[in-house]
Amino acid sequence: MQQKQNYPRYRLKKYWIVALSWLVVINLIAFLWHLGSTSLVDETEPLFAEAARQMTVTNDWITPYFNGVTRFDKPPLIYWLMAIAYKLIGVNEWAVRLPSALSAIALTMMGFITLQRFGILSDRRDPAQNNQQKPSQQKQTQLSLAAFIGSGLMALNPHTIIWGRTGVSDMLLSGCMGCALFCFFWGYATTEENQVVSGNSWLGMPNKWYLAFYVLLGLAVLTKGPVGIVLPGLIIGSFLLFTGRFWQVVAELKLVVGALIFAVITIPWFILVWLRNGQAYFDSFFGYHNFERFTDVVNGHAAPWYFYFLIVLGLFAPWSVYLPVAIAKTQWWRRNYWRKQLRSNQLGIFAFCWFISIFAFFSVSVTKLPSYVLPLVPAASILIAMLWSRFIVDSKPKSDRSLLVSILFNLVLAIALAIAFYISPSLVGKDPATPKLSRLVADSSLPISGTLVWGLLACAIAFLATKVKYWRWIIVANLIGFMAFVSFVLLPTVFFIDTHRQLPLKELAQTINQVQQESEPIVMVGFMKPSLVFYTQKPVLFFKNREKFTTYAKENGDLSKSGKTLLVGRPKDIKKVLDLEIEDYQPIDERGVYTLTRIKLSE
Repeated sequence: MQQKQNYPRYRLKKYWIVALSWLVVINLIAFLWHLGSTSLVDETEPLFAEAARQMTVTNDWITPYFNGVTRFDKPPLIYWLMAIAYKLIGVNEWAVRLPSALSAIALTMMGFITLQRFGILSDRRDPAQNNQQKPSQQKQTQLSLAAFIGSGLMALNPHTIIWGRTGVSDMLLSGCMGCALFCFFWGYATTEENQVVSGNSWLGMPNKWYLAFYVLLGLAVLTKGPVGIVLPGLIIGSFLLFTGRFWQVVAELKLVVGALIFAVITIPWFILVWLRNGQAYFDSFFGYHNFERFTDVVNGHAAPWYFYFLIVLGLFAPWSVYLPVAIAKTQWWRRNYWRKQLRSNQLGIFAFCWFISIFAFFSVSVTKLPSYVLPLVPAASILIAMLWSRFIVDSKPKSDRSLLVSILFNLVLAIALAIAFYISPSLVGKDPATPKLSRLVADSSLPISGTLVWGLLACAIAFLATKVKYWRWIIVANLIGFMAFVSFVLLPTVFFIDTHRQLPLKELAQTINQVQQESEPIVMVGFMKPSLVFYTQKPVLFFKNREKFTTYAKENGDLSKSGKTLLVGRPKDIKKVLDLEIEDYQPIDERGVYTLTRIKLSE
């Protein structure tokens, strides 16, 4: 008798051991494995890394600087976290990327526990069953499957892996915003209808989940500015209007207390940076990097209206092929049905509002970048996980035409990727930093590895698609295939690119630190590679063409005591510079396409 009583507790413990093991494996593969083993990627990553390093050098934690110039692109949270990591583990690539990796891990884990609790796609055939407080064994299995599948999709996709391994602010924003939205839904779903505060009182203390929501919302704004509150506001507002609970939840949220928490987190730094830098900060950050990015093309990042359809299809592959049917299965147009559901049954429609709000907002924005829609990945993962978990637990699965079409697209995509990797050497474009890239790719094992991984996955999908009872294994095959892709193709590709593109400049920076004389300036011509500043930990003068360098040379020939300058660039760029009146020059080192030369200008 005692054994029977303890059996459910034993099973629960065993389940959470398996769940924790799953989360460790997917997060290790996606975000931590070889995280700091490659050099920083020009152009953006070193800008963040160096601005954070400057904070540790100057102890100025208010105004970010890069190469002696203020950097107002982003608020300070990403710089602060990198700087803290520098203090803990040293100034290195691990510290630069750790905030992004931890943000992705937190988002994946929060997605797991949310789906484990609320991840059921409601059964429209039996509304009464949907409103049962205690789920049946089948529903509990569906919840568990949704949690495993959803967390796997959140971690194992190109979009999340790329930015989860890059030391910029995008993954931190996605982590703060995504976890804030998860906390909001927890607060919303765990408040029973009979506990809803009557009236319109905005005073009082919200529940613990809403409190966490406000804190994370403030951190999102400290990561990337107004977008950190605008997007959650659009998502939550559209969701509450759709479900008809807008004013009820506004009363629950206790906006006065929430606004105070949010203000305490966000406002102090904005005041301090304004007092330190005045109107220049507002014009740069709010004007150029926020308002102008939405209303005009910034830095040449223009794209057609369908840009994000392609981005989601490619960077959320292979799961993206299931998004249309997953969205359709929510039957979002049945508003009256969704309004009658218990709050805990509304995760599907919440994920729909989440996905659509972000996708529409950035599609309207004039400036477009792939990273902008990164925060919609958790919502897309939820929708697909709920679709597949429901299909898998069905004891007698029936052929679903829409799902079959998606499976066929999955097969076509896998075949297309296998072919693309096979012919990849001919598809590689020109890169001035790696002029022989196409030949190097052809000589590597990457094309064969990519062809094998996606080819084997295509074969598996083709076999499993032959019978409906095998369909439930297709999502498992995709997860295994994608983990193989990350392990045997994606990470080796990162090392390959680093060896031929980034590492030479890092090695040249080490040479500079060894040979630089007192007060000798460092000049780079032709390229602007911010990683040179980070790895030398010294200011660098960048000139894109000879004319600008000529002006500098004439005006600053005696900048150092010896009148000498360390010059970095491609040989053809160096040759152009040497056409000036040079008293002498001394080639010092050559790595990749870059040459390091010491020159002395004639007086």
